[in-house]
Amino acid sequence: MTNQTIVKAEELERLVKQLAQEIANDVKDESPVVALVGVRSRGEILAQRLQALLAQNHQIHADRGTLDITLYRDDLNRAADKQPVVKTTEIDFDINDRLIVLVDDVLQTGRSTRAAMDALIDLGRPEAIRLAVLIDRGQRELPIRADYVAKTITTTDRNQKVSVHFHETDGCDEVVFGND
Repeated sequence: MTNQTIVKAEELERLVKQLAQEIANDVKDESPVVALVGVRSRGEILAQRLQALLAQNHQIHADRGTLDITLYRDDLNRAADKQPVVKTTEIDFDINDRLIVLVDDVLQTGRSTRAAMDALIDLGRPEAIRLAVLIDRGQRELPIRADYVAKTITTTDRNQKVSVHFHETDGCDEVVFGND
């Protein structure tokens, strides 16, 4: 199967706005203590967009940070031929007693989310951690669910990949499905 675009730019923009609305509806009374933490790298971009929408459309201030989960992944020793590329975690605020909205582009097995929660807990003790994802494609291996989901895509083949492309890193906004 070749890659096929399943979400085009206009729909992706609408989905991000929908996600911001879901978060705003849930956290409007907690906004002084809300923080968005994007999982590198696409979650980082999504968190940036959500932060702007929360401020512009909902008058909600949310701090924003970026989390690198490379060393927390449970599949590091599977890729023996590749050395992991560790990037920085950039969270310049105290996460203790804060509502953290963990932001990622795609939720599938739950393993990246577990790694992200482990990394966050090493930085402090949030009041709560909620998960916001653009695409939920099912196929969980761990008992993790997203609190905010923009779109659910049902797939049966674990080898096929759902990839989110953002203009900031990929030159276009779209979601593609295929063998990549």
